[in-house]
Amino acid sequence: MSDIRTLGEFIVENQHDFPHASGELSSLLGSIKLAAKIVNREINKAGLVDITGDVGSENVQGEAQKKLDVYANEKFKAALEARGQVCGVASEEEDELVVFNKELNREAKYVVLMDPLDGSSNIDVNVSVGTIFSIYRRVTPVGGPAEIEDFLQPGDKQVAAGYIIYGSSTMLVYTTGKGVHGFTYDPSLGVFCLSHENMTIPDDGQIYSINEGNYFRFPQGVKKYIKYCQENVPEENRPYTSRYIGSLVADFHRNLLKGGIYLYPSTATHPNGKLRLLYECNPMAFLIEQAGGIASDGKNRIMEIKPTELHQRVPFFVGSTKMVRKVESFLEAFPDAE
Repeated sequence: MSDIRTLGEFIVENQHDFPHASGELSSLLGSIKLAAKIVNREINKAGLVDITGDVGSENVQGEAQKKLDVYANEKFKAALEARGQVCGVASEEEDELVVFNKELNREAKYVVLMDPLDGSSNIDVNVSVGTIFSIYRRVTPVGGPAEIEDFLQPGDKQVAAGYIIYGSSTMLVYTTGKGVHGFTYDPSLGVFCLSHENMTIPDDGQIYSINEGNYFRFPQGVKKYIKYCQENVPEENRPYTSRYIGSLVADFHRNLLKGGIYLYPSTATHPNGKLRLLYECNPMAFLIEQAGGIASDGKNRIMEIKPTELHQRVPFFVGSTKMVRKVESFLEAFPDAE
């Protein structure tokens, strides 16, 4: 037991990396840890209580909200507001930003952007889902309410980002710009224990993750890349392996550990892509870069894109450096006709 390092201990040990934060960032991550435990508990009994299925409404993207989407959103909001380290949140499940107006929160330095339950349609069939979060320092004056400009910051301004994956085991993975670290939840102790320190992604891989059911709607360059993966891998003399779960967190987590690429390109029906820059792409881009990989929209570094709206969508290619560079080369070589 003496060798076990908990998430709380690890955060405190590394507070010196953020002398300007005076413990607030550590407390904020503690709020996320608490909410993750609560959501994990409900997910683990999803088949026993009335928490699965649709809630009967749609989110701002026009997608049917699951009961657990709403539950997770409320629990993370409550946890983030309670400790007073956050002045507001933006969520994939909210039409507008949520401003915390208590006096304590107005003095907070941080805002949080989140996808409270990524891949929630998988809940009903007992497949891994996750939570994605992104933390920024506010740019408006402390003491006033959070404003939209606090949230519309490029990804390279993030001070921390991470995800929780609720699967065969529950893990919290995060970065503060000093490497990527993973913590596995021990339900017998009620703590997240350090299990993956300084996670790195292989420079190359054999796994590609994409919803090939949309193949005929993909850009020509992506189609060519998929054919390359299936037919032409001269170094190994065999095709790549296709693995697609349909939960960004789960697909990303596997590829981070094993090496691979996740692709969600533009399509004929979603010309700007479908994933959200602020809630999904920026935090995953921060993580992958800290792990030694890259994230791109097919041409540009994801974290350099200046957001213009809360629910902005972008094409997304993330994973091992050589694989992302290869798909970029195909997109450049085979541009779609204007």
